[in-house]
Amino acid sequence: MGTAVDSAKPQIGKAALWMTGAIASFSSMAVAGRELSVTHDTFEIMFYRSLVGICVVALVLTATGKWHQVSAKRIGLHGVRNVLHFTGQNLWFYAVSVIPLAQVFALEFTQPIWVILLSPLLLKERLTTVRMMSALIGFAGILMVARPGAVPLSAGVLTAALSAVFFALTTISTKSLTRFASIGCIMFWLTVMQAALGLIASGIDGQITLPSASTAPFLLLVGLAGLLAHYCITNALAIAPATVVVPFDFARLPTIAVVGMVLYHEPLDHWTLLGAAVIFSGIFLNVHAENRNSLATLSGDTRRK
Repeated sequence: MGTAVDSAKPQIGKAALWMTGAIASFSSMAVAGRELSVTHDTFEIMFYRSLVGICVVALVLTATGKWHQVSAKRIGLHGVRNVLHFTGQNLWFYAVSVIPLAQVFALEFTQPIWVILLSPLLLKERLTTVRMMSALIGFAGILMVARPGAVPLSAGVLTAALSAVFFALTTISTKSLTRFASIGCIMFWLTVMQAALGLIASGIDGQITLPSASTAPFLLLVGLAGLLAHYCITNALAIAPATVVVPFDFARLPTIAVVGMVLYHEPLDHWTLLGAAVIFSGIFLNVHAENRNSLATLSGDTRRK
């Protein structure tokens, strides 16, 4: 008769496979975004990406018979969330076009740090000592990556760091939305609203570049990779603890560093890698503490029963 530990091992293996898919998706989206930046501006990339997303979400909702879950309840909060995500994603696409990909990913990893700091203000969650320590460690890592004073702060570094703030605000608003909206409903409004935002923003200058035979595959890749990455992470978190999933997610950094080196001859900056490791340690400290508290609470509830 197998032990509980033995039965958990296959789940960790499956989680690793899901995270491999997420890493491949995020990396391919970054490469596609850089290739597209030669022809399309970030607003156009977001517009076409959202059109792909609408098709995928519509197919899924039809196949699963869940169109009834889509409603206009709290449409204002959907709007706020999608403006935040649209802004963050545009900043991210700009960053991948002008600075090393590893640097973009390292700064993107600060998103959980911003969630920790902003949640007490926006969600009334408690800022514990561990969370504060995690944030301080994370900011030390940011300073290592950006090195203000040692090197000039470029627009790419600033936009990559700022995109993490907007992604954190998106995460917080998504948490509020999940209290009354299904994932399908959230994804539907995400793709529809961001397609509208992309169309308006890309058409401000009176010109929208149409996809060509060379850019269409990359636009399709961006649209599919973004959805697939989050689908993979969601599945990984469903079958394995966050303390297992987070280290796998961190493998994105060395992966994209190698991709950047091979495809774009980007040097492996030891400050970026060191800073990212410090950011990761701060995030992992908080994830480990939250996981331990959850287990302690569950154990207490079990004993009371």
